[in-house]
Amino acid sequence: MKIFEGIIKNENYELILEKKELPNGILIDGKIKGRPGKVKLFEVEVEGKLFVNNWQSWGPAKVIDPNEKISIPEEFLKKAGFSPNPNPDLLKEGIVSDYFIAKENILVGFLSSKIGHPYFYIKEGKIEGFIDYFNSEFEDFVEIEPLLILFGKIDHLLLMYANKVKEKLNPVFSQWNPVGWSSWYYYFEKLTWEDILKNLELSRKYPFEVFQIDDSWQKDIGDWEPKEKFPHFSEMAQTIRKHGLKPGIWLAPFSVSETSSIFKKHKDWLVKDKNNEPLFAYENWNKKIYALDLTHPEVKQFLKELFKNIKNAGFEYFKIDFLFAGAIPGKRFNENITPIQAYREGLNIIRKAVGEDSFILGCGAPLLPSVGFVDGMRIGPDTAPYYDKNSPDIMIPNAYYALRNTITRYFMNERWWWNDPDCLLLRKKETYLTTNQKKMFSLTSGLLNNMLFLSDNLELELEDYLLDASLKLKGGIYFVKNIMGKGYEIVVKKTKIGDVRYRICLETEKSEFIVEKKKDD
Repeated sequence: MKIFEGIIKNENYELILEKKELPNGILIDGKIKGRPGKVKLFEVEVEGKLFVNNWQSWGPAKVIDPNEKISIPEEFLKKAGFSPNPNPDLLKEGIVSDYFIAKENILVGFLSSKIGHPYFYIKEGKIEGFIDYFNSEFEDFVEIEPLLILFGKIDHLLLMYANKVKEKLNPVFSQWNPVGWSSWYYYFEKLTWEDILKNLELSRKYPFEVFQIDDSWQKDIGDWEPKEKFPHFSEMAQTIRKHGLKPGIWLAPFSVSETSSIFKKHKDWLVKDKNNEPLFAYENWNKKIYALDLTHPEVKQFLKELFKNIKNAGFEYFKIDFLFAGAIPGKRFNENITPIQAYREGLNIIRKAVGEDSFILGCGAPLLPSVGFVDGMRIGPDTAPYYDKNSPDIMIPNAYYALRNTITRYFMNERWWWNDPDCLLLRKKETYLTTNQKKMFSLTSGLLNNMLFLSDNLELELEDYLLDASLKLKGGIYFVKNIMGKGYEIVVKKTKIGDVRYRICLETEKSEFIVEKKKDD
């Protein structure tokens, strides 16, 4: 293992590193100035299986064999743009693990992502740890993202790492772990106001606290006004509130569609490429999507007014999606700022605009840079009414991969934010999910004390007893064993039904639920 320390000077930067011995590890901290680009801090030979993590919500946190070739379809990379990585070209030659990487007996992880983007690159038998400062230049010294090396058993190291990040960043987020309904996974882009009214009436028999209107209410991506046949924000919020629920709404605030009025009228608001043209961020909704330049003064004012207006109209729960767009590398109004700093500026504007009393759910979001700005965070890909173990692991909707990430990123919950495993889908018809697959997703989400949202047409026959079961399992003290193995064991103390042990294998779909100590014992 090679760990860089001391004073490193070259024609691009000056780096001062300090190594501190810990009881079970090493901390590398320091400061840097100049135009550093990518700075390497760590190097080690690859041995055995690795636990790797993607930079944003939808990406995988999983165990890999570094000797296996990971093939990512070229067509996916073209459409995905920057969603899989802020430097997508890296994925063509090697394997990237963002923020941290681990083996059975060691975890190496960065404690922050305030200025640079920290990642590990696996290629030709080596793991190298970098901080990417992109093209930014620093006249004065700035703190590096501290690097932590921990030794021990991986199951415990993940919790230790999460706690060290919490100590470093000291995030403040809502104490409320919400239960609610979302429109997306049944209605998708065909949602009507009549669908909202129907489900509001039917929601009375459920223990929902939030009723969230998802994608399709807006005129366009970037034009955040209700489209024809949807009422004004205030009427939407008041209608939901009359049913005793907190009004929730979805936006993709850093994204701009090629068909939007923002794109047509304000190209100067967008992140640019080297030719000073709007930089393609990703493709979705069968459109090219571009990214707002979050350092532009007019964009800042636009975001501030947008979220203040929606908040003042009565909305209290904000699902903000496709957030990685705010962190793509490119030319910005402020050229002396990294994409990560720009992204955090954007989040800070939204947080201040909606206030600490509103709940912000991040989605499609760079994980470590978001700590401290959001109350909840999606920690996996979109779920779906199917469970496919054979589809490519490339951020496409899939209940199998959503459940996997619910377990493999469990350690972030209640330390950085509330984990959102994505919605439960409990309908009996119009689904390819078996009762057992629904049960695995529901029980796991409850045992790990996650946010719980249902996303079904409430008019349909549902296996809603699974929602009740999940709610009874919330609030315990949980730990996941065998995180590097094929089958997981979730051990939870002090649920509403007592101490519980849940053994689950996602591949065989076999599970065992054991109540070890009943509540009244």
